[in-house]
This record gives sequence, C-alpha cells and structure tokens, in this order.
Amino acid sequence: MEKLPYICNMKTAEIEMLEEIPSTIDTDKTLQLLKSSKGSKRYFGMLKSLTNEDDKEISHWLDISVKTYRSYKNTKKVTKLSLVEHVIMLLSLFKHGLEIFGSYTDFKQWLEKENFYFDKKPPSEFMDSISGIKFIDDRLTALEFGDNA
Repeated sequence: MEKLPYICNMKTAEIEMLEEIPSTIDTDKTLQLLKSSKGSKRYFGMLKSLTNEDDKEISHWLDISVKTYRSYKNTKKVTKLSLVEHVIMLLSLFKHGLEIFGSYTDFKQWLEKENFYFDKKPPSEFMDSISGIKFIDDRLTALEFGDNA
C-alpha cells in the first residue's frame, strides 16, 4: 500500500492492519477477517485513527452508545461479530472514499452533502447499516468510473 496522506496519524501497527482491509466492500475478505478475529478491539481504534472523528460520531455510525463504543475500544470485552463486521465495512468504506477523494475533509464533505442517489439525504445517514455502507461504496465505485454524484 502506498503511503497516503490520510494514514499519517495512524500507528505503524494500525497501518499494517489497515493493509489487510479491502479498499472496496469485499464480503469474502470481510468474512475471513471476522473468522480470524484477531485484533477486533484494534479495529475500533483504527476507525477512530483513520477518521479522526469523536466517539459520539463513531457510536452513531455503529448504532451503539458512546459508553459501549468506548468499552469495546478500550477493553478485552467480547464483541459481537456483527459489530466487528460493521467496523470492518466502515474501514473499507473510508479507505475507498479516501483513495477517491484524496483527503478526509473532501470525503467527509461528500458524505454530509445531500445526494440525489440517496433520496436527497446525505450518504452519512446510511452508514448505520451494512446495506447502507454497501450502497455508499457502490456510489463511490460509480464516481471512480466517471459517474458524477
């Protein structure tokens, strides 16, 4: 993986783990990562490092409380596979978006802007479900290949 500007705030171990995360939604690779279940706690920290968002925003994406998010991020508490899957999918989504937009600021701006393809809602409103994440990723792929929204 070439060094991209968005990984400058990440620790070396996080960068190495991020390399295992696919750049687009890949259910086969996600399933492999889930079954290996190594570092599930670290995925939560990686999401925070990659996005530089606060715990409240990340908790909103995951549809859990801030307290629960912090618990999963900071302890060895057993995490439901569905929640780890959600985090891995978000990591893939952000990795894809950052590769297309080049900066988190530009990608975040696109996520927060009303969009025709999302019923005139911002794409970020769809990040609380796996299907929504896949839909956003599909739109990123369309942008990558010349679609304009």
